[in-house]
Amino acid sequence: MTDNSSKIILDLCGGTGAWSRPYKEAGYDVRLITLPEQDIRYYHPPKRVYGILAAPPCTHFSSSGAQFWMFKDADNRTIDSMGIVIACLRIIAMTRPVFWALENPVGKLSRWLNRSQLLFNPCDYGDAYTKKTCLWGEFNVPEKHPVEPEFVMSGNYQRADGTKGKKYSITHMKIKDPTIRSITPPGFARAFYEANQ
Repeated sequence: MTDNSSKIILDLCGGTGAWSRPYKEAGYDVRLITLPEQDIRYYHPPKRVYGILAAPPCTHFSSSGAQFWMFKDADNRTIDSMGIVIACLRIIAMTRPVFWALENPVGKLSRWLNRSQLLFNPCDYGDAYTKKTCLWGEFNVPEKHPVEPEFVMSGNYQRADGTKGKKYSITHMKIKDPTIRSITPPGFARAFYEANQ
């Protein structure tokens, strides 16, 4: 087995650590820097970083809350959240890792970060629900292994045969806590790890 203990993975705003879990299980030196315990805006990273996974909070950027963007812009919630995104990018620029990725649902971040390198739904990687997610960065795109979604978060999901999937609300999924909804899908986390070791 390869010794990965000297390879530092920074999991920025990682919450539960679900995205970096495959790295931790493989023996990487995973460092979970997450709000509110640690504010990444004041974090000083080590010099040698192998990879960075960044998942800044999406509350003020997600298109599911687009009707509130005007109010969030006016009361500075948008700019405060951008400070966290900028802190992630600052850490990436300082450490120059072998690979890095920044994740957020489809929404407002595309206005500032341009087109994402990857757009995916969890069902593309084996988790049977949809939640359109963007990934920016420098990384190997993980190979998709799609499954039919059982739950569609918003809109209608187009199946491979051209028919539409059913639309379910968050309550149908029994996932009301936004912290739980934001957890990185395990199928995607595993596929990303396999493509970026």
